[in-house]
Order: sequence, then structure tokens, then C-alpha cells
Amino acid sequence: MQQANTKETLFKQVVGEIIKDYRKNSTSYSVNFVGRAYGFDRGNLSKMENGLVGISLLTAWKLCEALNIKFSDFAKILEEKLGNDFKFFDE
Repeated sequence: MQQANTKETLFKQVVGEIIKDYRKNSTSYSVNFVGRAYGFDRGNLSKMENGLVGISLLTAWKLCEALNIKFSDFAKILEEKLGNDFKFFDE
């Protein structure tokens, strides 16, 4: 079970890292701007970016739209950062 939690933590951190990088480097939007303009709670958005909370697929899709990222590109970046051998469950 510990390994699963470690993998979940890594997954949340990488998702947050991608969102934060795009927000800062591609849009220059602040957390406050994204929250107000696109209906996200600033505190929760900050927690997402810092990998403290997981996000649903719907939330990820909405964030991609807010940051002008194609969801498929987001998924590709996520796969690249996690590596080809990343799996939640050992076989």
C-alpha cells in the first residue's frame, strides 16, 4: 500500500508541476486570475499546483482549456514526465 501512495503522490506532483509551469511560463496568469476568470477556487488551485490534492479528469480538462493547452498535449507531457514504465499497479 505504501508504494501505491508514493505513486499517487508522484502523479499529483507531476500534474501540478505541468499546470503550474504552463500557467506561469505560457500564460503569465496568476493563480488569482485563473481562479476569478475560470471559476476555480484559488486555494484549491494552489493545492493542485503543489501536488497536495488530486484532480478529476473534468477539472484537468477545464484547466487545460483555461491555460490554452490541448488535453492530448497535457496527457503526452504527463506520460513523458512520469516515464514509460510508470504504473499504479504492479503486475
